[in-house]
Amino acid sequence: MNKGKGYLDMELLRFTTAGSVDDGKSTLIGRLLFDSKAIFQDQLEQLEETSKQRGEEEINLALLTDGLRSEREQGITIDVAYRYFATPKRKFIIADTPGHIQYTRNMVTGASTANLAILLIDVRHGVIEQTKRHAFIASLLQIPHVAVCVNKMDLVDYDENSFNLIKKEFEIFSSKLEIKDVHFIPISALNGDNVVERSKKMDWYEGSTLMHLLENVHIGSDENHIDCRFPVQYVIRPQTKEYPDYRGYAGRIAGGVFKAGDKVKVLPSGIDSKIKSIDTYNGTIEEAFAPMSVCITLEDDVDISRGDMLVREHNQPEIGQELDLMICWMNSKKLIVRGKYTIKHTSQTARCIIKEVRYKMDINTLHRIEDNKEIGLNDIGRIAIKTTKPIFYDKYNRNRNTGSVIIIDEATNETVGAGMII
Repeated sequence: MNKGKGYLDMELLRFTTAGSVDDGKSTLIGRLLFDSKAIFQDQLEQLEETSKQRGEEEINLALLTDGLRSEREQGITIDVAYRYFATPKRKFIIADTPGHIQYTRNMVTGASTANLAILLIDVRHGVIEQTKRHAFIASLLQIPHVAVCVNKMDLVDYDENSFNLIKKEFEIFSSKLEIKDVHFIPISALNGDNVVERSKKMDWYEGSTLMHLLENVHIGSDENHIDCRFPVQYVIRPQTKEYPDYRGYAGRIAGGVFKAGDKVKVLPSGIDSKIKSIDTYNGTIEEAFAPMSVCITLEDDVDISRGDMLVREHNQPEIGQELDLMICWMNSKKLIVRGKYTIKHTSQTARCIIKEVRYKMDINTLHRIEDNKEIGLNDIGRIAIKTTKPIFYDKYNRNRNTGSVIIIDEATNETVGAGMII
């Protein structure tokens, strides 16, 4: 197998970093890239130069991710910065999200597709409000794996007791949340302790390094491979001499496994057919599964268009026009009850009306606020909506792809909310 093919076939892990301001998220990512040799020589030279200009003695690794000029000047991250790197075992996409309260929406954006969340905690400050907020969002977005990195261990002389206290405090808080797989790692991002290399200064810690966890955490079961869901994005009809009658349905599999010869049902029409072939850019394949992008052809000529969904006859999604959502509001203009919005769900677009706000969440205490139901920027709450046409959906905790929606303001075309179907 050639090297390029090997790279393409490697498993991809998406992870997000979250923590309070100055907890060292950007430094940690810089350290991961630096120690895993994912930085080019010219980048390194530029870093050294910039760090010198700023009067810093050491290379400032945070500059690798803080790409926006305003962030560099302020020394904080405000946008979601994506970085790509690979090791011999895996490919990675990092979403470096902001720590400030006013950027909760950016954190939701960065975390929505992640397999793993790294929560950074400053060992000197312990579990603070922002930590709880980020842990709650990780739980809300059903991120399967969480790595709690207790950073700046060098500032408390690598003290085991300080680490254990934070671990205990986080465990008490997270017991109220739906977080299934939690790992605790004591690190120093600045010095590289337990990031890529094991730390000799913390011989009391027997767990894995952060890089070892990222390379080996099992993500094969993160996707739903039970419920077959294929939202159609595009109908391919080349009508060329070579393919005069070809009709294929392209899209990204949102759940389950599809094989040639499988019986399928088309929603909303309810017509049954069989899969004739599954085509990809590299040729025809026998089976395809989430999250692959493929083109499916059927044995029958069926009227299918964008927004339709191929499913199994005896395993269908819920179909309805009245939905309950947990919503994170992303716009400075407040949510309007009885307001009309556009909703996007998989490849479907519909209009909807917001019927009511059931409650707002206090992220710090996890209590419901029922006396003040105004939902504004960065607020999280539960709402009920009614759509103009039926939506084919699963609950978000069953399938993140078919259980999520975005809400768009019809007047401005801005994305104003991200919702999870309950």
